[in-house]
Amino acid sequence: MHTVGVVTPEPMKYNEFTGQVQHRLEYAQIGQAVRATRAVLTTLGERLPEGEATDLASPLPMEIDRYLTTATHGQRFDYQEFLDRVAEREGVDRSDANYHAQQVMAVVASVVPPGNIEKVDNGLPEDFDPLFELVETADEQDMA
Repeated sequence: MHTVGVVTPEPMKYNEFTGQVQHRLEYAQIGQAVRATRAVLTTLGERLPEGEATDLASPLPMEIDRYLTTATHGQRFDYQEFLDRVAEREGVDRSDANYHAQQVMAVVASVVPPGNIEKVDNGLPEDFDPLFELVETADEQDMA
């Protein structure tokens, strides 16, 4: 008889993360998913204070966390400017940028502890609420 140890979840791997983004955005090419991820997280990193960006980034795969941590932190801009920056970086229009940002954040939220997501959500102005539209909060998961 052997005992079964407690299994700690494996940190998500880079290709697993980008694969989830690719699947959610229904992209044929992984490069498109990487571009969307980079555009969203770099722009979010610019908006967040450095500490919050680092907290959000730490559970993410190393190749992805750098988008958040190497940005020029603490810039002040509203959600429309956020979408404009994402759209420009990714080469898409604003409505696609919004959809992509929501999907990328949903994947991020599947990796990052809920408290870190809530801290980011609470630290941003109310007009950023659409960014978290597809993120299930701990309360919603309890009700499911």
